[in-house]
Amino acid sequence: MFTKYLESSLKEEDACYVEDVAAGKGWLHLIKKGQVFRILDLKGNQAVDTLFINANDPSERYSVQQTVQRQANCLVGVGTKLYSNDDNVMLTVIADTCGDHDTLGSACSCESNTCRYSLDKRYMHACRESFLKVLLETPNLDKRDQVNNLNFFMYVPFDEKGNLNFADGISSPGKYVEMRAEMDVLAVVSNCPQLNNPCNAYDPTPVRMIVWDKEPV
Repeated sequence: MFTKYLESSLKEEDACYVEDVAAGKGWLHLIKKGQVFRILDLKGNQAVDTLFINANDPSERYSVQQTVQRQANCLVGVGTKLYSNDDNVMLTVIADTCGDHDTLGSACSCESNTCRYSLDKRYMHACRESFLKVLLETPNLDKRDQVNNLNFFMYVPFDEKGNLNFADGISSPGKYVEMRAEMDVLAVVSNCPQLNNPCNAYDPTPVRMIVWDKEPV
């Protein structure tokens, strides 16, 4: 069981890396073992689709199956350990001011746009395209590395029968989630361009990536 809310003592001015990622854009960055990685929701309710890949062995990647099984929980919060397909801990969530991040919804795609909305939405930009662009621009990575992802700040509640529901977002401006890397990882992000889902009021917005060299004492 995880703690839903816990603030961090880390200050942005002490970070070793800060970058804003525009809505609809992809991003990839090396997070070294022991570093702390924060995703900051600048305007609120902006879904941030995220993959993690072992920087030293790309065949090892974030696994939703291992993570859900190990935590016995379909949601992510403080204390959640994010497991790989090799059953190793990749990152640990150490601070979170939003809570209930989704592990099951995966990334939007042209196909899901068609199924969930209408046929004429098929050609709208989707997270799978952002992921693919970033992966193909990176040596030793390709389409096979685009596995099921985490959806930070996306709220997908489920009922007692296991039915999923895409609900309005529960994040707000300034909310964040923070993770400590337990191995060298490549963090791969698609800042969701979804214009059809009301979770962000049909207005995708930028998010901020922040990295610190070490966890606070």
